[in-house]
Amino acid sequence: MKLSQVAIQLYTLRDFCKTAADFAVTMKKVREIGYTSVQISGVGPIPEAELAAMCKAEGLTICATHESGASILDETDKVIARLRALGTKLTAYPYPAGVDFDNPEHVSTLIRKLDIAGAKFRAAGMKLGYHNHANEFYRPAGGPCFLERVYAETSPKNIAAELDTFWVQRGGGDVVDWVSRMKGRQPFIHLKDFKVAPNGDISFCEIGAGTLPFKRIIAAAEAGGCEWFIVEQDSCPGDPFVSIKQSFDYIKAHLIS
Repeated sequence: MKLSQVAIQLYTLRDFCKTAADFAVTMKKVREIGYTSVQISGVGPIPEAELAAMCKAEGLTICATHESGASILDETDKVIARLRALGTKLTAYPYPAGVDFDNPEHVSTLIRKLDIAGAKFRAAGMKLGYHNHANEFYRPAGGPCFLERVYAETSPKNIAAELDTFWVQRGGGDVVDWVSRMKGRQPFIHLKDFKVAPNGDISFCEIGAGTLPFKRIIAAAEAGGCEWFIVEQDSCPGDPFVSIKQSFDYIKAHLIS
């Protein structure tokens, strides 16, 4: 993994990306920390041309986005146009809102719609990924979990993996194993550490401050052709800019090949 492949997921900084003025300041801070790439997510209603221009002004690449699940499935062409305006080719379905994993029709319908949408992105020269949380690891009646079905029942040409390391661990999966299983199908990954307090409480934390074996995770991702290693921390104990700098500094010192 090269430092130029390390990005920050802007959802981490969502409270500082609500207006164009705030976004510009935030991009400057992100670049000063050392990041050269961002994933657009959680930002305010700022026109794509402005977002792209402000990132470019700071020397930041937009490596990917997150879009609403409904937009991806039902307004695919609009999302494709948005990605073109932002100058990126990657996005991800963020969360299976309203899906009952015990309802076979719910599950089959979502998987079918994902594959259809993914084919449209592929035809446009883009790639649709699936971003997991913990609930996709639930196994109804002892069968395969939803995440296994997503990758088994969609074409690898249509649906990529955007594994989230924290949520794989939280769901009971083996992170290194899952990253290895996605070989050739994972152009981006969310690096998110997993902290267990002495009382057993689980929380998000900065990269290197938790329990996940990132050297092994990154080696497996690189072996599988991963292009972007995206740092994300859903919540921070204090100033999120301090947290993302701590993560970046740890990666630079310990994980760059």
